[in-house]
Formats: sequence, structure tokens, C-alpha cells
Amino acid sequence: MNEKLRVLVSVDLDGAKAQVKTQGHVTVQSIQGLYDVMKRADSLVPGLALELDMTLADVEPQAMEELRGCARSHHLPLQVDPLQRDYRFSILTPNITAANTAAPMLAALPAVPAELAAA
Repeated sequence: MNEKLRVLVSVDLDGAKAQVKTQGHVTVQSIQGLYDVMKRADSLVPGLALELDMTLADVEPQAMEELRGCARSHHLPLQVDPLQRDYRFSILTPNITAANTAAPMLAALPAVPAELAAA
């Protein structure tokens, strides 16, 4: 998949929150651009609550884990934000890239006893 990353930022200055809606293929490489967008959105109002809407994005598991780590630490990577400002953001669950996940296994159902099957 070579789909470009598309980002739409909606800002509610009264509520001091912003939604960063992401579409496309999110990789460990393309996530750097997403960090830059988050940093710029946060610069509008210090302490802005950011919501990362990844529901329409195909996210590689390693990139998702990196995002979750940033959310837990409240910091963006050092190379993106050398000042290590405090960021408040939540992540709406993405679609995990099919190429990076195994197909789900179907569980075998137990056999139905003959007396129940005839009923």
C-alpha cells in the first residue's frame, strides 16, 4: 500500500480542544508528519486537548505503539519537540493494516449431542 497520509485539523478554541483526523497509511516514517501537525495544533493554545482520530487510517502496529507511548508519556519524540512540552491527547482506535496482522482464527464449535440435534 502506498496511500498518502491525509490530515484534517478541527480546532475549538472555546473548548480548548482540537481533533486531528487522519486518513491513509500511517507508518513509522509517515508518523513524523503527524507529530508535526500535532505540535502546530498545540501551539495555538498551550495545553490544548488533542484527539487523534485514526478510525479511517491504516496504521502499522509499530506506529500505533509509538503513538500510544507518546500518549502515556505526554510527550512527543525528542527530535520533534526538543523542549519536551506536555501534550494531552487521546487516540480513537484505528484500523490495523491487514498486511501486518494475521487473519483471525475461527474457533471450532463443540459437537451437538444427538438428542439435542434431533429436537
